[in-house]
Amino acid sequence: MIRARRTWAAAAAALTLLGVAPAAAHAAPRPPGTAAAPATPAGTADLPPGWRVTGTGDERALQWRSPRNVPHGDARVEFHADGRLLGVPEPDDDGRTFRLPLHDTEPAALDGLTDLRVLAAGRRLDEEPGAPARERRPSQAPPAKLPPPLPAGSVDPGRPGRFATTTGEYTLDPVRLPGLSAPVEMRGLVVAPKGAAGKRPLALFLHGRHGTCYVPGQGEEAVTIDWPCADGARPIPSHRGYLQDQKLLASQGYVTVSVSANGINGQDGDLDDGGAQARSSLVRSHLARWADWAAHSATAPGPVRRGPKADLSRVLLVGHSRGGEGVDRAAMDSLYPPPPSQDGSPGRSRWNIRGTVLIGPTAFGQNPVPDVPSLTILPGCDGDVADLQGQLYVDGTRGVSRGRALHSAVHITGANHNYFNSEWTPGQAEAPASDDFWDDPEGPDPVCSVGSPTRLTAEQQHRAGATYIAAAARLFVAGDDRVRELIDGTGRRAPSADPARALTHAVGAGRGAGLLPDDGVEVTGGRLCSAVDPDPAAACLGEDARGSSPHFAYWQPEREVGRGAVALDWAAPGTPARIRPEAPVSLKGAESLALRVIVPPGSTGTRLDVSVTDTDGRRATLGGVRADGLPGSDRTASYWAQELRVPLTAATRNGIDLRRIASLELTPRSSSGQAWLMDAHAWQPGTPRVRPAPLARVDVGRTTVKEGDDGERTYRVPVRVSGKGGGTVHTYVTDPATGETEHRLVNVRPGGSGIDVTVKVAGNKRYAWDTSHDLLVKAVRGSVVGSYAGGVTVENDDPMPEITVSPVADEVTEGQPLRWRVSLSEPSDVLLGTMLLPVPDDTRPELSTKDVDPDWLLEHAWEVPDGEVPLSRLDYFSLWAMVPPGETDAEVTVPTIRDEVTEPAEHIGWQPTDDEGEPQGPVLSGTVLDAS
Repeated sequence: MIRARRTWAAAAAALTLLGVAPAAAHAAPRPPGTAAAPATPAGTADLPPGWRVTGTGDERALQWRSPRNVPHGDARVEFHADGRLLGVPEPDDDGRTFRLPLHDTEPAALDGLTDLRVLAAGRRLDEEPGAPARERRPSQAPPAKLPPPLPAGSVDPGRPGRFATTTGEYTLDPVRLPGLSAPVEMRGLVVAPKGAAGKRPLALFLHGRHGTCYVPGQGEEAVTIDWPCADGARPIPSHRGYLQDQKLLASQGYVTVSVSANGINGQDGDLDDGGAQARSSLVRSHLARWADWAAHSATAPGPVRRGPKADLSRVLLVGHSRGGEGVDRAAMDSLYPPPPSQDGSPGRSRWNIRGTVLIGPTAFGQNPVPDVPSLTILPGCDGDVADLQGQLYVDGTRGVSRGRALHSAVHITGANHNYFNSEWTPGQAEAPASDDFWDDPEGPDPVCSVGSPTRLTAEQQHRAGATYIAAAARLFVAGDDRVRELIDGTGRRAPSADPARALTHAVGAGRGAGLLPDDGVEVTGGRLCSAVDPDPAAACLGEDARGSSPHFAYWQPEREVGRGAVALDWAAPGTPARIRPEAPVSLKGAESLALRVIVPPGSTGTRLDVSVTDTDGRRATLGGVRADGLPGSDRTASYWAQELRVPLTAATRNGIDLRRIASLELTPRSSSGQAWLMDAHAWQPGTPRVRPAPLARVDVGRTTVKEGDDGERTYRVPVRVSGKGGGTVHTYVTDPATGETEHRLVNVRPGGSGIDVTVKVAGNKRYAWDTSHDLLVKAVRGSVVGSYAGGVTVENDDPMPEITVSPVADEVTEGQPLRWRVSLSEPSDVLLGTMLLPVPDDTRPELSTKDVDPDWLLEHAWEVPDGEVPLSRLDYFSLWAMVPPGETDAEVTVPTIRDEVTEPAEHIGWQPTDDEGEPQGPVLSGTVLDAS
């Protein structure tokens, strides 16, 4: 499980460099044969506000507590340090506290690791919303401006059809899914057309990860993500939140069902893939029932029988957030079956998925299905999946298969994450609900705060979402090519979505050969940049960027290979950027050259001339393109590529050999600016028929082994390759001792994985943490990836040494340190010890804040209060008595200071505690005598 085992090595290094675990600065000289005990308090002034280290032994954890409730959402909460993922913490029931266990791998120092952060899909949780913006804006920013409306398309899929509708709900026996302890409900809300003749296509909706249970009348604080719900709590009916979308499709002749997934939401926190495989199994379990009912209608529930029979050869899947990733996986699993051990939906697929609609989806695996058409809705004010990582369902399909399927992205300015589901919308939901884009009263966001001219109302947003879902159905399922111009970057709008401003781009379909900014491209006059790279000189967006880019969303490796762009930055017009692919590109038969170009949010008037040169050196300028930036702010992912097309008529007129284009030039014509070229493709109209290619499917498993007492054993990460073809993938292997990642490009073929990752395990009889050797896999060509994360987990099988604490100097004169020795019954391979909690004593004078070194006090108690306070009365005061690896004892000290005041002896009591915070052994006592 990569989530919590990700890198204790990295976490330990972060804590060391942030001051949590250095040798105690105030320790007395060490007696021979002992080591200084690192001062690792439960709270320290060197950690950012809200951060602590808690527990000891197996319960040791890095903890962050939010000052406000963190709603249950689809994005994973992650701890980062110095731009590197430390791990995915475990949430507490209070909705505010998150803990990352620090017991899974050996601690090791990583140089330069600093800057602890809490991120969820790129959004900072450990700072006030809008804080960076307030730092940059001397006064309130002016409201953002909407882009002008596009011309209307020739058809409007958002108009209701001719059928009345019928609505009902079915509940079946729950299903057991691998990896989940509790069964998952089988519940579906059916909306179907009345009086529709013949079989009708089926649209299945899957909601995302939201709260599962609520208590009527108790507000948002009583919303939980438990499953099953506790007594007195009710399930949140998230599956009823797409009723408007379902009614629109049903009026147009579609049978629709929206299924409940609370049972997965309440149990997916410990799954490597965030529950994607479980959601796929749930979706396909419902589809299997619908296939049964289509064949034997008498066995169907009443709400199903009241509508026409469903045509399982024409299925559209619609998923929201984690539901989006779930239906993407269901489309993959329907074409390329998953390993039976991972799947909860046995049997062959008796359906044909014609397309998917992904609304603000997560992309934890970044593993799209290249041969199933898709439309991804990107909400411009998404406060949950804020980095708009679902862009990868478009970008990640390029070059993987035949490129015939259309993959469209629809960016909707002013839309948030929740309001596409009415059960997540305040004023419409049965359970408590909220706006996921957190507002900051002190610094309103110019784009997304309520009341901004660019922000949509809930009704406007949901209507726009329903319109584009219907557009996908009409193109992917009904085959009406007139709809394509609304979603493929042509620049036409659906009036039913007004007043929403939706911009689109796409890859695949009528696009032919492409020029991709990969490692084989030579760039002059610009820079080949990396989407994800810790080196600012290599990264596409620098730290000074106002906001982020969906195209450059972080995955898991700190440096990714094969994701990039061509960056242009100019202070004067006229100097071209020339992009030369490794091999000539053919544009023959195309009508235009389609470019996807990013310009900075809020910028206006970026102009570029586009030219091509063939292998004989003939050059032609095709024309100019112009782009204005999207409305954006520090809190939005608005560096988003717009599709810009130039006709190829000038190339033909100038005798260019379009079969052999050797280079592309972009020449700035505006006075100054920036731009990023994502790709360029030969374009022609039309939506070709898609026939899935025989791709290899890769699934990574996890093996758990015991360390053993001696010898060395070698284990392999389990990797399964199935399917009918061969392909290539990227692999990333994480070293648990350093946190660093090794990348390889690997050829795979069914029957022989090609991915050979071995782990050597040396046995011993010393206690240590469990160690995880993790593998990530990502498709490149001719392949798809199901279970993308796995590895080998080495479990410690040695008992923890006994821990004792004894006095060394527990009665001293003021100015001398109190000292205790913490001892282990035998050496350990990891840092071990106990937390000492001060014990109040009202029967005699206590050691106070005026009796100890103030710097030491600040380090251990987070504060030096005004006046004199007994140490036992401080809120966060404690001492960690820790023994370094390989040692058997160390000392912990309390440095006292001498004053000129005559006073009685003062005392402090310490209670050692175990992993659960329970008392461990007798209370230790220390006495400080007056020196005057």
